Amino acid sequence: MPSLATRVAAETLRLLPRKRLSRGLGRLASAATGRGFLERAIAAYVRAYDVDLTDAVIPADGFRTFDEFFTRALVPGARPIEGDERTLACPADGRIDDEGPIHRGAVFEVKGRDYSVDELLGEDAARFDGGRFSIVYLSPRDYHRVHAPVSGPVHTVRHVGGTLLPVNAFGVASYPNLFARNERVVLIQRGLGGEVATVLVGAIGVGRISVSFDPSVMTNVGRGPTTVRYDEATAPQIERGDELGIFHLGSTAIVLTTPEVGAELLPRSSPTVRMGQALATSEEPS
Repeated sequence: MPSLATRVAAETLRLLPRKRLSRGLGRLASAATGRGFLERAIAAYVRAYDVDLTDAVIPADGFRTFDEFFTRALVPGARPIEGDERTLACPADGRIDDEGPIHRGAVFEVKGRDYSVDELLGEDAARFDGGRFSIVYLSPRDYHRVHAPVSGPVHTVRHVGGTLLPVNAFGVASYPNLFARNERVVLIQRGLGGEVATVLVGAIGVGRISVSFDPSVMTNVGRGPTTVRYDEATAPQIERGDELGIFHLGSTAIVLTTPEVGAELLPRSSPTVRMGQALATSEEPS
């Protein structure tokens, strides 16, 4: 049972206009400010969250906005993609919060709470019944670009509308069905004999998600939810480790596989992961 203070904090946050506040923070983060103020703000953030910038691409004249700092790219080779084409690569730096099977009825369990794949993806759930899932939580210190776990064409990009609640331990404990309530972007690839969905879940505080290969899809900028389905001729051909999208503050990435992929989640000595690290292996030929 959450403490009284936790319940009060959760209820107070529920009453706030979270999406408008996040949109306002997004405009502030993208605005050009005085160079001295911006440098001090970034330095304070780096100290507060112990951000490692040694492998980041830093412009010669410094970052122009806070958003540019937060969405920083990495120098080539900073995240080797482990394994071969039958290895599912971790999509992001962060922490594995949970992983396991997708049960009959396309339901999976996170921290003792059931989630419906249909609610999470917006549709397409039945194909993932019997597959596997992994959840990667990105902390404020992490690299915030998300990459493809497998090689294969993207056939669907779906912006699913929703609210913006925190996705940290407080949020997961305080808000049932959190990942299926927050605004999110679903990208579904064909690969390894089946399909792999990568879900970018938004969070309070800017809450914007951009899709790297399709600028028509971006969350929390006043655009309505949309679904883009690509035909065979126009489907973006994505290689394992290619960039899929960017979190402009926040959040969580979820990988789901259909049973045909035959994904076997790999044991790990630590929940901390990096983009490109082996997440699972496939029993299917590539």
